[in-house]
Amino acid sequence: MKKSYLSLLVAGALGAMAATASAQTNLTIYGIVDAGLVYDKNFTAADNNWRLESGQHSGSRIGFRGTESLGGGLSASFTLENGFNIDTGTLGQGNRFFGRQAWVGLNGGFGAVRLGRQQTPVYHALLAVDPFSINLAGNAQRMFGTGLYITDPFLRTDNTVSYTSPNIAGFTGTLGYGFGEVAGDRSAQRQLVAGASYVNGPINVQFAYHDANTLTLPATTAALGTGVADLRTAFLGGTFDFGVAKAHLGFAETDAEQAGTTRDSRSWLVGASAPVGTGTVLASFIRNDVRDIAAGESDQIALGYIQPLSKRTNVYTSISYTENDPGVRLNAFANGENSRQFNIGVRHQF
Repeated sequence: MKKSYLSLLVAGALGAMAATASAQTNLTIYGIVDAGLVYDKNFTAADNNWRLESGQHSGSRIGFRGTESLGGGLSASFTLENGFNIDTGTLGQGNRFFGRQAWVGLNGGFGAVRLGRQQTPVYHALLAVDPFSINLAGNAQRMFGTGLYITDPFLRTDNTVSYTSPNIAGFTGTLGYGFGEVAGDRSAQRQLVAGASYVNGPINVQFAYHDANTLTLPATTAALGTGVADLRTAFLGGTFDFGVAKAHLGFAETDAEQAGTTRDSRSWLVGASAPVGTGTVLASFIRNDVRDIAAGESDQIALGYIQPLSKRTNVYTSISYTENDPGVRLNAFANGENSRQFNIGVRHQF
């Protein structure tokens, strides 16, 4: 009898402790599983190419997000987000285990401070403005900044300390510094980022700036040169929801400075999204102009449709066409080549 009473006391104490811990901490496991068929024409030397591809609507991922109340309005938080390719089971983001995000921070009335690998203000600004949400065949990252917007460091930055202000009447701001961690040279490979947004009712306005020192240019941006360059970009855009449809506008200026020579590119986006039945139609036109190259314009036009099947599952399809001047090759394997992309697939969120 005494043993039974003691067991009840122990069980009750453990239950109370668990309830207290639950009230103070919160852990969420979440993810996206996305796969579909994609067709590319002139994207590679293979010309016409059909394949199964992961993450066309949203990058496939699994993540862990947590918060802990520290009292006095202060809390700790973290995000660890792994990207993977569902078609092969391999890691994404250059085989990094938590390549999408990996940070820890503190939050309070002052705002939020985060430390680690983070998505940039440029990423968040274009995500909010692009009708295709920087995915599908109309992905604006493939065009903006002569394709630099789809690559690090404009996409994500390592070794970064960032501060985000509290929301004040719809306004928020972000500042960040990414350490280059090059011995003997504090400026090498360092990142400076800034962002500001105003979201109120139907209005969403986004601004972002990124300054990166001595970064290696990816081969996909050959029009900006090769090797190491200092990179800068500024983006301004916004959306307005009319109810029957949403208008999308964006503009960016991007510089790549290399050995005293600067290549300047300008990018424009005009788009729309609208509900049709229970689905959504997406459309955009994007132009990128490398102003220091004769015949340096690229145009992309895209159309897409998303149909939800439930709160967590949807099917999608989209198509785009990219036309390049003789001096550039965005979304194509050779200068002056035009390209097409079509995809259709299914996405599940959990």
